[in-house]
Amino acid sequence: MYSKQKNRKAKAGLLLIASPRFKNLGEGLPHGTYGERKAMQVEEILGTLDFLDVIFPGIVYEREDAVRAMERFYLEKADFIIAEFLSWSEDFAWIRFLRDMPEVPMIFVNVTKERMAFRDTLDEDDFIEYLCSGTLVGSLEGSGSLPRVGRKHVRIVMGSREEVTGRIRTFASAARVRSLLRQSNLGLLANYNEAMWSTYFDPYALFTKIGPEIHFLPYSTYGEVIDGVNDTVLNAYCDELTARYRMMDDVDPEKFRASVRASIGLAEMARMSDSDILVFNDIDQAMFRLVGLRAGFYHPWFNENISVLVPEADTGAGLICYILKLLSGRHVNFLEPFHIESEFGTFAGGHAGPNDHNDSSWQGNVVIARDVRFAKTDYRYAGAPFAWYRISPGRKTLAQLAEENGRYKLICGMAESLPGDHILTTYSHSIFRPDVPVGRFFEQILRVGSTQHFGVVDGDYRRELKEVAALMDFDYCPIE
Repeated sequence: MYSKQKNRKAKAGLLLIASPRFKNLGEGLPHGTYGERKAMQVEEILGTLDFLDVIFPGIVYEREDAVRAMERFYLEKADFIIAEFLSWSEDFAWIRFLRDMPEVPMIFVNVTKERMAFRDTLDEDDFIEYLCSGTLVGSLEGSGSLPRVGRKHVRIVMGSREEVTGRIRTFASAARVRSLLRQSNLGLLANYNEAMWSTYFDPYALFTKIGPEIHFLPYSTYGEVIDGVNDTVLNAYCDELTARYRMMDDVDPEKFRASVRASIGLAEMARMSDSDILVFNDIDQAMFRLVGLRAGFYHPWFNENISVLVPEADTGAGLICYILKLLSGRHVNFLEPFHIESEFGTFAGGHAGPNDHNDSSWQGNVVIARDVRFAKTDYRYAGAPFAWYRISPGRKTLAQLAEENGRYKLICGMAESLPGDHILTTYSHSIFRPDVPVGRFFEQILRVGSTQHFGVVDGDYRRELKEVAALMDFDYCPIE
């Protein structure tokens, strides 16, 4: 998928419902008719939604308005619908919309005010304002049809305009992810990981229940792509890496170039296959025999194209890293927790293989070092180097996606990545302190049942992940 599509705003269909019998009441009054006042209110509402690409077909008064709204929302591919009663209204248009509109996530909102603009309704102008202010009665009337018609993926929100807008923003992020997943491709290079059966995902259910189309990419093609990397491209990326990062003295120059060439090959495999998620079985012996090493660098192409690369053929980890990427737009790392040090309330976590080391704010945390795990093997480029990254400090969201009996579990929690030195050879890593006591943190995860791999991103994205889980019919498992 083109990066422009993945960078787009969430697309919202705006369904505003008002009463046709009130529409022309109030002609000649100081504040205009009911219809004129509603038109002004629409402009105010639109002004709060500038973070969205809004599809607004006009206020829904009649059946024809509802039909027009449905057609536009469907044809223009709205990610979700914002539904709001602007006052009490007849509900025939609303129920038709609920019945006939194809399944799209919906946020049903009611906005409260601190006080009314009128004191009483003795004056006709104030009476029209009273009619305009009856949003609660409209929402109450409309709410019963949601379960009766059986609409799925509906979020109901009530609060001030500012509070409602904040909830819309979170819902929009999740709905956008849901849509983009259905347009994405996952490339598996080249097969499932026989060392870790728990990482297996049903490819049919992946497509039908989550969205991405899976493609199995052969190592033979990967080998051909590596051989086809020309010296100009290779030298440019080698120079970029050595300009940005310190290289340890024991790195073999030939093996460095081989690792860089293989890393360019991964990016080219993703580009050629139009893979938004490249899941790499980087510990398969067949790959080592063919290529002679494990690629050690996370090519900038992945970030430029809002795509992700994960190792060990873990499809679920690839999916959660991609979801975090789409939600945050930030650098996403891949790790497995290694061990707990209860004295300090911390755990060590990280992973071997290519890990996103491209954050320009933390290039001092990267050293080009030998992959000592394979240094004593007989593979052609044994000990070829990688970007050894001390994962950046700061408060981070940890999340993973696991499959269980046809359903999916989205597990997430918060932890602080601590500053420090490089201490674990072969692994990009950090020391983490969870928000909750470390033993309780992992006991909860063990009780839920998971795999060992997590996506990690700067910031707190738990609210967005909760909405993603709801819209995707995942079981949401917060660790808190």
